[in-house]
Amino acid sequence: MRGPALGFPALADGRDHRDHREMELQDPDGEPPRSVLARGLSLLDAFGSGDTELNLTELAARTGLPKPTAHRLLSELVRWGGVERTPTGYRLSMRLFVLGQRAPRPRGLREAALPYLEDLYEATHENIHLAVLDGTDTLFLEKVSGRRSMPIVSRVGGRLPAYCTATGKLFLALGPPDRLQRVLDAGLVRYTPHTIIMPGLLQRELARTAERGYAVNREESEAGVSAVAAPVLDHRRRAIAAISITGNVCRLDLDRLAPAVRTAALALSREIARESAAEMKMGIPR
Repeated sequence: MRGPALGFPALADGRDHRDHREMELQDPDGEPPRSVLARGLSLLDAFGSGDTELNLTELAARTGLPKPTAHRLLSELVRWGGVERTPTGYRLSMRLFVLGQRAPRPRGLREAALPYLEDLYEATHENIHLAVLDGTDTLFLEKVSGRRSMPIVSRVGGRLPAYCTATGKLFLALGPPDRLQRVLDAGLVRYTPHTIIMPGLLQRELARTAERGYAVNREESEAGVSAVAAPVLDHRRRAIAAISITGNVCRLDLDRLAPAVRTAALALSREIARESAAEMKMGIPR
């Protein structure tokens, strides 16, 4: 009988470690196998916006990984510094935040947008967001708020479904049709009694959004919370970000605030366009 391949000692049942690793990478539902890197990243991605820490059982359940595999990969992530152990589980480390700050486009966009966000906050004392599209979600790059702002679930680095947020609706209304189709194919989940879950109603809402140039969210992602948002456009007139004002539904007059958020978004768009023109003049590819 042929022995195990060179460099892979045999397991107790006669298989070698190479076979074991290959089997471990196979998905039980017959999908193509995920790499070790992909599985490690899935553990990082398992942390939601409201999670400060998760235990091994929760991480294994969210990623679909066997507990031994999840434990081994988490140990590697701890050694690398991306995850920290706690007495009751694991939490994301500051190293991931530091890496995020090195991403050139979000950092530059945040720096350019911050004065406009601060001006909006001083004028309204409500929650002010800068968001971009990430897949089918709206991802919050920056948030300016204060003691007078209504506490809400959003946070920097957090995300919400695009179809039930003011910022996300802009990306769907002003983006290519296949973007909306991906959202519809994934299904519309009801987060509050006001969430739009009928595809036809959502399409009509997005058509109104594109026509008026701003989007609104009336308690669609969080009860008692409304928002108005305007798009930030690049030099090709593509929506690359969105600015929003978010607060108590009983306090916010969305139509009255729409001109203010549109003015801020337009000013930021012009600044980005000027920077793009200068970079192209210098021969820097965009």
